[in-house]
Amino acid sequence: MSRALRIRTALAALAVVVATGTVGYVLLGFTPLDALYQTITTITTVGFREVNPLSSAGKVFTMALILTGVGTALYALGALLEAFVEGDLRSHLGRRRMNRSISRMQGHVIVCGWGRVGAASRHYLRSTGQRVVAIDRDPERLAGLDEPHVIGDVTDDRVLLAAGIERARALIAALDTDADNVYVTLSARALRPDIVVVARARDESSTAKLMRAGADRTVNPQLMGGRRLGAFALQPHVAEFLDVVMHDETLDFRLEQFEVLPDSPHVGTTVGQMATHLPTGALLLALRRPGRPFEANPDPDIVIEEGAVLIALGTADELTTLRRRVDPT
Repeated sequence: MSRALRIRTALAALAVVVATGTVGYVLLGFTPLDALYQTITTITTVGFREVNPLSSAGKVFTMALILTGVGTALYALGALLEAFVEGDLRSHLGRRRMNRSISRMQGHVIVCGWGRVGAASRHYLRSTGQRVVAIDRDPERLAGLDEPHVIGDVTDDRVLLAAGIERARALIAALDTDADNVYVTLSARALRPDIVVVARARDESSTAKLMRAGADRTVNPQLMGGRRLGAFALQPHVAEFLDVVMHDETLDFRLEQFEVLPDSPHVGTTVGQMATHLPTGALLLALRRPGRPFEANPDPDIVIEEGAVLIALGTADELTTLRRRVDPT
């Protein structure tokens, strides 16, 4: 029997006993209030004196009520107490396990706001093998979530710290209002100046504010959705290819970015030299040198600088090999 069914059964049985006792005492000459009082004091074994002297029939009825009612009352009380203690204890132990799990996480992504946008972000991140910590102030939104999460107001720095912002690689601000997204962006930037912050902008006018607050990127879901609709209308195959490469985790090939770190052996070499030394099979689509726009199909003579970003297309194995060779550490 489930806990909820057990509680309902116990309460129903208790209600039947109280009703039966009250009606019985009324028939024995008690007023309705005195009858209810006599019933409650009897089945709870409080031991107060009788409201009215009991006749022989009253004594027999009271003994029968004690035998049935006391056990029923204890059963109902036990079911309620067990549900409260076990539920509270389970919640406490679950919270402790989750806190320990979060404390061991490194390089995860924090998703602030567990609405449709936040949940969709988590789905994509999980498909790439990335670990996620969700934050929302509404426990019902996070109910049933089988991965680490924090319940609380994300504008509170303590909540961000509980989500492990000191060890996270990125934070997604997907709250319901742009004002909250600005606030959490400011808080995240203050706690971790080097963290990547991507913020949702419901209104185009909020984009500049979010960037000034410290967001690295802003995303307007409505604007992006409209552009994709237009792209599918005019160039459906191009749009579908990009959509599949970026979001379909069932395919073998995908797009990834690689940053050239200061200790990379390829700093100072040319694109052509790197391609010769790294025959991984991945296709180098674009290069972005620090402070410059993207250069598609980069010239082989371009010198690779520290901090440059490479955009490559390939299978998971090809991209993994490329990452290891660009950054052997």
